[in-house]
Amino acid sequence: MPRLASEPSVEISEKSGVRYLHFGSEWIQGAMRVQRPNALELAYTREMLTGLLLRDTPWPRRALLIGLGAGSLAKFLYHKSPETKIIAVEIDPRVEIVARLHFKLPQDPDRLKVLIGDGVDYLKNCRLKFDLILIDGFDKDADPGLLDSSPFYHDCRARLTDDGLLAINLLGKKRFEKSAEMIAEAFEERSLVFQSADNGNAIALAAGGNAVDVSFEEISIAADTLYRRTGLNLASVIPRLQDSEKRIENRLLI
Repeated sequence: MPRLASEPSVEISEKSGVRYLHFGSEWIQGAMRVQRPNALELAYTREMLTGLLLRDTPWPRRALLIGLGAGSLAKFLYHKSPETKIIAVEIDPRVEIVARLHFKLPQDPDRLKVLIGDGVDYLKNCRLKFDLILIDGFDKDADPGLLDSSPFYHDCRARLTDDGLLAINLLGKKRFEKSAEMIAEAFEERSLVFQSADNGNAIALAAGGNAVDVSFEEISIAADTLYRRTGLNLASVIPRLQDSEKRIENRLLI
């Protein structure tokens, strides 16, 4: 099918050993360090996996990604969490092709299935339940569209298991407050938002049926264990969780 004139181009750039994905603009839609293709190069992608500190392994058994990008999150879960089955929903078929050709996305549909379609429609019609839902979808103007809407967040809530967690990349400071309100309403206040180390991003976390109730000592131990097991260092996230309004004495309650 020919590309419509209104569709953004899918472009790749490379600098200092890092390969970047762009959608017709300077906005970075994904990144991969060529010598470490399965590591998470961008800080916000690492922070989106904060849920790994809040639930006990083996978790997650099933993960849903809305927005494939360069495939960074999908690759990390595929290689570092072998018990996880992954579904990634991507609206632009060209992105999957680029992720496979230039960003080393694995070809293993039994464990990593890529579906081409609208993430909003997928969640509305899906009947599967997920332990982890990761939302990172934007157009060339960094607009998430209906991926940042109250009905969509309610659909996310409905598709989570009891121990399920949602993580969302919120881009653009003007949206943070409204997005946080919609997420909190959909999840009955079991949510929080913290500023990302990547300027202009924030990460929203929300819990499904079972609330998060964990001490910061337990979180620190989980972070150390995760680092030794996978190389993912989330120690810098802990102070931001401690600064959250969801901290009650020495516990995080979501």
